[in-house]
Amino acid sequence: MSAPHSTLFVSVGCAALVLFLSSCSDNFSVQREDQQTNESWPPVSYSIICINHGDGDYLYHDAGGNEHKADEEALEGVTLAAVQNPHAEVFIFHQRPKYHFLFFFPLPDGEFVYYRNGRLIAHESYWRGNEQSRFEPEVGLYRRFHTESQRAVVKIFLYCGHEIPEFGGAGYDASSPDRAFTVHDLQAGLQGFTGSSTKFDLMVLSTCFGGTPYTVGALGSFARYIIASPDNLHLSYFDFRALNRLDSSLRADSVSAFAQKFALKSFDRLARNVQTSVSVAVYDADSVKRFIGSVHSEYDRTLTVLNGETPARALMTEHCDCADLPAYALPTMSDGVDILYRPASFGRSKGKQNHSGWECWKVPGPLRETSQISVPGTQ
Repeated sequence: MSAPHSTLFVSVGCAALVLFLSSCSDNFSVQREDQQTNESWPPVSYSIICINHGDGDYLYHDAGGNEHKADEEALEGVTLAAVQNPHAEVFIFHQRPKYHFLFFFPLPDGEFVYYRNGRLIAHESYWRGNEQSRFEPEVGLYRRFHTESQRAVVKIFLYCGHEIPEFGGAGYDASSPDRAFTVHDLQAGLQGFTGSSTKFDLMVLSTCFGGTPYTVGALGSFARYIIASPDNLHLSYFDFRALNRLDSSLRADSVSAFAQKFALKSFDRLARNVQTSVSVAVYDADSVKRFIGSVHSEYDRTLTVLNGETPARALMTEHCDCADLPAYALPTMSDGVDILYRPASFGRSKGKQNHSGWECWKVPGPLRETSQISVPGTQ
């Protein structure tokens, strides 16, 4: 290599290294924290935390054949809500795919944005870690920027992503297959956000198959109301426009009434845009406890069976309406559940006109019988 070319190569390399190092800075705050402390902020009435999982395939097509990137659109929806709520603080965590700079240098795979009183306060990159995802980095950022209020604050938690595994959990992140994530891990993260004495007023699980007895039961300790789909959302996500201008949409209603309106807006949007079945349910966390307690042992036995199987054999199972299984068809099944449902326009479920609001695992008899022989604790 000639001297001029060598010098050029070194210069480009140095410039690239400087760019890489600057991109790895752990603080891109738009406004300094000491400025936040000294400034007289209007009090907040609403606190929203959004975990937006984007490390996977979130491309879907609507009824018109138009392409949408679900995680990006969800991010835009929550950002719009952050700008349009002058009495809210909004924490947005975008869990991005893992990338490398010049093939060798890993880049941060988390993006954090914080709004308060409709103003952008912080925009930072952060590292999510390589093992179990229990939101330690996210909880740390939340605690750094969150300020306690002396007034009553409506607290809302949003999770956008794929179906949250109820067992296993490896491979949830497409670019980090060794990182595991399950409903249990989400529980641990929620504990970090809420502490031991508070609950979210509303939790929205914008995922497929979020309305199971296990998931709602596990997360009900952290929320008063949960909005979830017991069926497949097909990556369309819920409609976050209901979060805009909470001063008018929520102040006049109870959280329960607001949850119903949120669910209806999302149901209407999904029904317009997809041909598959649409289901959106609102769960009163206290009122559903009796039903969940009644079916807890049966559901746990099923999860034990599935957790002990190989991935290939576990694929023999499928989701179904819990009402289709005799062990779950109890008088208390509908207590505390408001379900909006529309059947698919095609396929074998086209004729199913009703849904209980609860989704279960349908395990074939032979698989359950052989698994009960080999898996301890299922007898």
